[in-house]
Amino acid sequence: MNILIFSRGRNKPRQLDLSAASLALIGVAGALSLGLIGFAGGHWYSTHNGSGVSNDELAVFAEAISDQRDEIEGIRREKEDTLDAMAIRIAELNARIIRLDALGRRLTDMADIDDGEFDFDSDPALGGPEEPMMTGSNVAVPEVVEAMQALNRDLDNREAQLGVLEGVLMHQNLEQRVYPRGRPVKSGWISSYFGKRTDPFTGKPANHTGIDFAGKMGDEIVAVADGVVTWSGDRFGYGIMVELNHGNGYVTRYAHNSENKVDVGDEVRKGQVVALMGRTGRATGPNLHFEVVRNGRRVNPVNFIRETSR
Repeated sequence: MNILIFSRGRNKPRQLDLSAASLALIGVAGALSLGLIGFAGGHWYSTHNGSGVSNDELAVFAEAISDQRDEIEGIRREKEDTLDAMAIRIAELNARIIRLDALGRRLTDMADIDDGEFDFDSDPALGGPEEPMMTGSNVAVPEVVEAMQALNRDLDNREAQLGVLEGVLMHQNLEQRVYPRGRPVKSGWISSYFGKRTDPFTGKPANHTGIDFAGKMGDEIVAVADGVVTWSGDRFGYGIMVELNHGNGYVTRYAHNSENKVDVGDEVRKGQVVALMGRTGRATGPNLHFEVVRNGRRVNPVNFIRETSR
């Protein structure tokens, strides 16, 4: 292909001979130039007049999204820590229930209560109508909440059972402390029993209202139950005597003493020394005359002396 170029400085036109390949290259170069110009113009137009969002604004949005991701990750870690803490708390409650059950079983055995009255080996029977849960809970794991609620119910039940059991034990302990039981002397032997006998002074049949323990002068005499001293001094026929009121209708008397160790109004504990053995009153030698009075009537002390448990 021939191209003629005319110029003012030349009298003759200049001729260019272009081959087909050269024409193709020129066409491609022209097309690329037009494409680049169009792309640049379109980008400039879209940036300023197209979507209305600049690169700076996109960068701000990207940073906000990154911050939200970080915040979500922090919340997730916080929830995981909360769940871990709740799991630890559940384990602690379980351990506490196990200890309470063991204590309850031991106390039940100590109290000699029939099996089933206080059962610490099985879940308590429950009932009642279904009530809807209150809304607004911010805990996202209902299984954990249900487990903690069940443990709290178990603890409440154990606490109630132990409370009743404590009352039973206190009553039993009080009964044991105030119920006359055991020997009133630390040494000595029974020289005369309760009931009919020959009076040692008259030789005639007589009714003996207690039990006599023979021993040595000054042997210790002890209370057979907790009580309050209602008499401490000389009494006709008894010589120097101590009388203890134990409540529940029980009274005990310790007579023929050489010396009393308690005064009227004193509180006495089981096993406490209340007097020393002597031979005051109607006594042929050092001995203790021991009486048990129940509801105003003197009863055979042998039943209380020989009894070790009720």
